[in-house]
Amino acid sequence: MKLLLNTLLFTLCFAMPAMAAEHGEAAAHTVQSLTGTSLGYASLALFVLAYVLVIFEEQTHLRKSKPVMMAAGFIWVLLALTYRQVGIPAEEAHHAIIHNITEYAELMLFLLSAMTYINSMDERNVFQALRSWLVSRGFSLRVVFWITGLLAFIISPIADNLTTALLMGAVVMAVAKENKKFIAIACINIVVGANAGGAFSPFGDITTLMVWQKGQATFGQFFFLFVPALVNWLIPAAIMSVFVSKEVPAAMEEKIVMKFGAKRIMFLFLCTIVTAVSFHNFLSLPPAAGMMLGLSYLGFFSYYIKVKEKRALEYDRPLGIDTAPKNPFDIFNKVARAEWDTLLFFYGVILCVGGLSQFGYLAMVSHQMYEGLGATSANVLVGILSAIVDNIPVMFAVLTMEPAMSLGQWLLVTLTAGVGGSLLSIGSAAGVALMGTARGTYTFGAHLKWTPIVALGYAASIYCHIFLNSSHF
Repeated sequence: MKLLLNTLLFTLCFAMPAMAAEHGEAAAHTVQSLTGTSLGYASLALFVLAYVLVIFEEQTHLRKSKPVMMAAGFIWVLLALTYRQVGIPAEEAHHAIIHNITEYAELMLFLLSAMTYINSMDERNVFQALRSWLVSRGFSLRVVFWITGLLAFIISPIADNLTTALLMGAVVMAVAKENKKFIAIACINIVVGANAGGAFSPFGDITTLMVWQKGQATFGQFFFLFVPALVNWLIPAAIMSVFVSKEVPAAMEEKIVMKFGAKRIMFLFLCTIVTAVSFHNFLSLPPAAGMMLGLSYLGFFSYYIKVKEKRALEYDRPLGIDTAPKNPFDIFNKVARAEWDTLLFFYGVILCVGGLSQFGYLAMVSHQMYEGLGATSANVLVGILSAIVDNIPVMFAVLTMEPAMSLGQWLLVTLTAGVGGSLLSIGSAAGVALMGTARGTYTFGAHLKWTPIVALGYAASIYCHIFLNSSHF
């Protein structure tokens, strides 16, 4: 029990994200000198309590954003009071929190644009049409296993791993129906594939996005991780596929077509990605600004769809491949459907630990991890921690510590934080989502049985990266 508590406390301390401000020697001394204050301990306790409530979200039915947002507000109150007690100018706290809010705004606007595009494609039946095509093919279970895993690996670098996992999970459950054994093992394969695919693209996972926006690697350098990420999925998939039946289930006669404008929205999303990359690489502007410009592409095109669909509704005649809709397309409905609980959760976490970093706790953990264990061991441990604690706060912590590392090491921590969540079903958004949709079939225990095989892929991907990209270490 004592070991468990120590592990939990160490994990929580390490998983404190922050975007610490740089304020010269006085501020640096402040960060180092406030860790032993009573208000510092109180702030740490507030964060731990909030994070515990996040962990038990499914039991309490309290949205995860609420406790961390409240804790964030109180932590900054305690920090401001501490600064006043020790004679530090109030402007220091002001500058620090503005820096954190700016970092959050970039992340939030980027994700808001991406989520709106994904919601728009979902409303236009893009994902449903793909699922319909797969379900109606009459593939064997083993072929479905490989196809869904491969598509999870291919789609997640563009769409988020959560959407990808839900889409492929729906295919598996539609094909296999009551075959619980197949559904469980196929879901594990989808989770591993989705997380691996997201690890080599700045758009594939929030952790890779954060590393890219921080400038630790260029857009093209992330693709050095393609082969290691592929190995991370292929090895477990190859082993698990041996245990999958070659049975051919009855094909389903299900046909769903994409709505008017779906293909052009996919093209505009591609243009938006190009815009964001160009903003960052050629103009030295934040990628979020490029994504918001790309969102305006969708805004103007949505107006065109809305006009066409209103006319089709008015005259009750077919429009393209789809009949006249009951509710014309509205981009602001897609913005409203964004994962606001998740976006506000990011705000709470960043601001919570932004305050804690000013007390000096991250500096302590950085010394223990990267100076005590060494960069490679620490980065491997980051991946293991991300299977227990969400990889987003773990990566925030690493970026805030900003240890002196080579490009190879930054890519290593990007890889491990991205694929480490596959070790457990609760280690990634993809796994948690599939546990909800395949409730009682894909469970924590079902995934845990295959954890050693997934861990084999995790280790192989690390060795593959170190071997292939040795020149960058």
